[in-house]
Amino acid sequence: MSINVLPTIFVPHGAGPCFFMDWNPPGTWERMAIWLRGLAAQIGAKPRAVVVVSAHWQAPSFTVNAQAVPGLLYDYSGFPAHTYQLSWPAPGAPALAGEIRELLAAADIDSAEERERGFDHGVFIPLKLVFPRADVPVVQLSLRAGLDAAQHLALGHALAPLREWGVLIIGSGMSFHNMQRLRSGGPGIDPDSQRFDRWLSETVALPRWQREQRLVDWVNAPGARASHPQEEHLLPLHVVAGAAADDPGSKVLNDLVLGSVQSAFMFRTT
Repeated sequence: MSINVLPTIFVPHGAGPCFFMDWNPPGTWERMAIWLRGLAAQIGAKPRAVVVVSAHWQAPSFTVNAQAVPGLLYDYSGFPAHTYQLSWPAPGAPALAGEIRELLAAADIDSAEERERGFDHGVFIPLKLVFPRADVPVVQLSLRAGLDAAQHLALGHALAPLREWGVLIIGSGMSFHNMQRLRSGGPGIDPDSQRFDRWLSETVALPRWQREQRLVDWVNAPGARASHPQEEHLLPLHVVAGAAADDPGSKVLNDLVLGSVQSAFMFRTT
């Protein structure tokens, strides 16, 4: 791959609209927010467009949002009224959505098109910090119901050519997503969170074949099911790892939030 190939990135998107409201204790999400605000500078070049796979959209087949002017989907509840008035008017990219479907068809992956659903909070909440001007076209792509790890790696493989076309591929989830444990507010750092994060950090840095083998079998990793009782917040990592091809991965954010380790990972050409 050329040195101009954009990286692929797995970002934690926080809890609901957490970056745009007061939180108790104060500063809980500050480190993550600061990192997201600085992410555009880490990318190295302004992308032509962004493709985002969010934990908060599952469909029977991989589905592409093909709207020219997507709205926002406030798919959270119980938060302050002003968080339902947040705006982030990034344009869609219907032509790119069509190109994505062509790539998936070439890889024998079924896909569908969506023209009504707005960007969910897994998209607009983190990207409002990354690209506050909302001046980069965005296409959202769903997870596939059934949440099969190998299928989401294969999706990433199919999307890999986008990187050479100036398109940034982002997976938006959380590296630890056991809401019962997060909400419990217990003392210290969850040990399963620590174990699983160590495993993830080791895994993304491995050569491609080892990395993908481990990601397919992620459920047998230390602390895996305790960290992800359901895997929808992890599988965006599989997509960006698959799209990385042979590029190495590394941890680029290590945060401690509500008793859990939360990490971001980037794959890029060296």
